[in-house]
Amino acid sequence: MSSSPANPELRSTVHGEETVKEEDIAWRTAHPYEQPSDDDDFKAEWEGSCHCGSIKYHLSREKPLSSKYCHCVDCQRMHAAPFQWAAIFHKSDFRFLNGTKGLNFYSPSLRRPLHDLPCKVYCETCHTPIMDEGRRMIMLFPELLKGIHSQRGKEAFKIGDHICWVGRVVDEGVFEGDGVKKWKGVDKQSELLDDGNGGKL
Repeated sequence: MSSSPANPELRSTVHGEETVKEEDIAWRTAHPYEQPSDDDDFKAEWEGSCHCGSIKYHLSREKPLSSKYCHCVDCQRMHAAPFQWAAIFHKSDFRFLNGTKGLNFYSPSLRRPLHDLPCKVYCETCHTPIMDEGRRMIMLFPELLKGIHSQRGKEAFKIGDHICWVGRVVDEGVFEGDGVKKWKGVDKQSELLDDGNGGKL
């Protein structure tokens, strides 16, 4: 009989095999799933929630480390959208108000509902994508933030890069002269194709 729990959020993987050892689920009380406490010096700069409101979170950083549009095929497919808007934060910048309660996880590499980094994090009720959790950082989706359409939100989360530009499905002219650098793959780790002002490099 398998010892794996029925709830996929409790599963983790080690060397490709499912386990439920205590050390393997320690992530459930670590950043970004650690819940706020009275003696916590965490100060919320932004509030966010999923579509149904079941999942709520706070951000302590005024501006992301970077903000970008990803045009890769995986993002297009998993978001059913022409590109993904992602903002990068440290895990410690983020707090889910209810920890892992109400969250589902998906491992793109394993194609299974597991918390195996890097993984996708969703609301289990409305299935709104909340973020991508990496090994050291998170990629948050700014559309979920309260006030993102304000001038403050637009300035704080202004796009700095287009990544995986060669995979785009949106016509190139839509972003022509937008002042945003366009990279063949990952920003600063691949070929820079356009300086953002129409200058081909």
